Amino acid sequence: MKWWKSYWWIALASVLFLTALGIGVVLRHILAPPPIYQLRIRADLGTWVLLISSVALLGGIGILAGLWWMRRLLQKSLARVQQEYTQAKHRFIYHLDHEVRKHLAVLRAQIASLSDMAEEGSLKTAQMDMLAQVERLDRLLSQLRELAELKEREIERLPVDVVSLLQELMETIRAHPECTRRRVRLMLPQAPWPLPPLRGDRDLLFQAFFNLLDNAIKFTRPGDWIEIRAFEDQRSVVIEVADTGCGIDPKDLPHIFEELYRGSNARGREGSGLGLALVKAVVERHDGAVSVRSRTGQGTVFTIRLPSGS
Repeated sequence: MKWWKSYWWIALASVLFLTALGIGVVLRHILAPPPIYQLRIRADLGTWVLLISSVALLGGIGILAGLWWMRRLLQKSLARVQQEYTQAKHRFIYHLDHEVRKHLAVLRAQIASLSDMAEEGSLKTAQMDMLAQVERLDRLLSQLRELAELKEREIERLPVDVVSLLQELMETIRAHPECTRRRVRLMLPQAPWPLPPLRGDRDLLFQAFFNLLDNAIKFTRPGDWIEIRAFEDQRSVVIEVADTGCGIDPKDLPHIFEELYRGSNARGREGSGLGLALVKAVVERHDGAVSVRSRTGQGTVFTIRLPSGS
């Protein structure tokens, strides 16, 4: 427990100590008073108790007020530091994006001119490899900027039909070159009523669900199952993307939603390490939550919980 979270215990201990001290002084004079003052002290017992209790109470209130003020000051300082850090981070991403894109434009032009120099197969292969690397870098920077802007800009709050969104997602994912070798199915409730709509940005929600499904395809083997499940739970709509793939190492689970983090099972697989960070950002902007549970060698389930718009 941090020290500033335990100040209530400090204040309480101080009040109890002062009260005990005062009562101890009073009892000492009662039990063993000088003879000349015995009757007077007993007569003034109520005054003594009231005085000591008042001093202890006022001391406790003073300590509480001081610690409350210190806590408020600390909270304001932390909020200011966090805001400055966020602004600096966004400025860095913006300038990085601008500078790298400027050099990428020059590099693209130079690579394109290689085809005019020679037609050997090795030169063509090198050209294609360089172009692929440039496209990956360009895609990474675009995702970084999109992620930074998503955390600040306003998003749409329009009704979104979850059923049609997930059906469109299935149609899109079937064009994935690896999807034909996976057993992918969509499970929607048929009774007693359809899923309620969500309120939000349809394109952002589609991108979040697509990222999870694309991840499931990437980390499964031919013949594995992938399920997209949607159901209503009280005033929330829950969407799960489950697979029977390789699973996630337990030591990676606390970090998989961090920007640019790539787990041990992602080595040798194409990706930027931003897909799940984008999922988390989209879900949180829609006042929802995303979680994951996984068993190594058995599979993974990502669960998105969003408030319904009904």
